[in-house]
Amino acid sequence: MYDLIGDIHGHATELEQILRELGYARRNGTYQRTDRKVVFLGDFIDRGPQIRETLEIVRPMVDGGHALAVMGNHEFNAIAYATPDPRKNGTFIRPHSEKNQRQHRETLRQMVGHEAEWRSYLDWFRSLPMWLDLNGVRAVHACWDETRMAVIGNATGPIDGAFLERFSADSSYGRAVDVILKGKEMKLPAGCCFLDKDGHERTETRTRWFEPADGRSYREYALIGEDRENPAAIQGDRWHEPVSSDIVNDAVPYPADQIPVFIGHYWLDGKTPRRQTANVACLDWSVAKGGFLCGYEWNGEATVSDAAFRMVAAAGSKA
Repeated sequence: MYDLIGDIHGHATELEQILRELGYARRNGTYQRTDRKVVFLGDFIDRGPQIRETLEIVRPMVDGGHALAVMGNHEFNAIAYATPDPRKNGTFIRPHSEKNQRQHRETLRQMVGHEAEWRSYLDWFRSLPMWLDLNGVRAVHACWDETRMAVIGNATGPIDGAFLERFSADSSYGRAVDVILKGKEMKLPAGCCFLDKDGHERTETRTRWFEPADGRSYREYALIGEDRENPAAIQGDRWHEPVSSDIVNDAVPYPADQIPVFIGHYWLDGKTPRRQTANVACLDWSVAKGGFLCGYEWNGEATVSDAAFRMVAAAGSKA
């Protein structure tokens, strides 16, 4: 059986706490249980104060056979940020723009003086699968879309130079990777916007890709947190309009008769984590923004149970 854990973002203290609450003990330097494994849903790095410490917990668990892990978009971004673009000297697959530097800054700062160690972690990231289809349960960082998975072809990569070149040059391939690791987004009607987790105004929003889009309004099909349910955060008077036909046509809902899939990525919020559908659950509850580090204790059930969520409040939060 598996215990699934959502986005950690350098919050090692909370990670150790939730591992202990799930019954894992540190033996020979590695958290483990003899009867269960952890499945990490990616995004170990960036933002938080304990990025090295987080990796020092997660990687030995995976390497020792006590855990599995899928790649998050932050791990993929780190690989691309560090990989030179062969098409143009002096550039990288992920541009070193101000925005990208800001997102990755905390990781690089904490790795100063540990450059060889960081290169080793980048090599390890390259080996991580983009999704896991296990016996009775699935895991992916952002979106389970079998059409896009077929374009990628192989969940286990590796994420080498050839992969990244194709990611950059082949729009359908790059789009497939983006959907798996970042989910789907839709453009909002003119005049509509919302404030994202960093307070930036956004005119595109992530979608509830696991549900049908037909007959939904933009507000109903948007996947944004409860703290954005106020007039200052959600702006515009067209959120009630039905989503456009191209959004409906692009939707690939997760079938209700499929095994449960667990995702991270979406910065959800609220006092109590809960499932999204009977067989879809997001385990990213914004630990890096004062929310919770969220886990799920899976015991073979075909229907996700709200009672099986486990959570640890971010250190210093009032949650």
